[in-house]
Amino acid sequence: MKFLTAIFLTALLSFAIGLFTVLPWYSFVFCALLVAVAIHQKPFKAFLAGFIALFLLWCILALITDNANEHLLSKKVAEILPLNGNYILLIILTGFVGGLLGGMSALTGSFLRKIK
Repeated sequence: MKFLTAIFLTALLSFAIGLFTVLPWYSFVFCALLVAVAIHQKPFKAFLAGFIALFLLWCILALITDNANEHLLSKKVAEILPLNGNYILLIILTGFVGGLLGGMSALTGSFLRKIK
């Protein structure tokens, strides 16, 4: 239950911080760190919760934005990168980057909790 709570809180706080503040784009990292400090979990579970939360959040937000402009920009970017014009792979890659950042910050938060 703590695992699902951590996923939900991380995604919700990261979305809210990105939507309602004027902080930089990387401010979601602090949300994942704070949730990992607040909800005690083993380091691997904390990493996984941060990864899943931000992977899903970034993929969903990228899909919504991409669908709004009928995949025009993502197809062009996917042609520049070695993705053969596959915009779905670009969205998954975007989610993977966000997931890694969130997972690493949650792992850091879990280790910070151990120091206390």
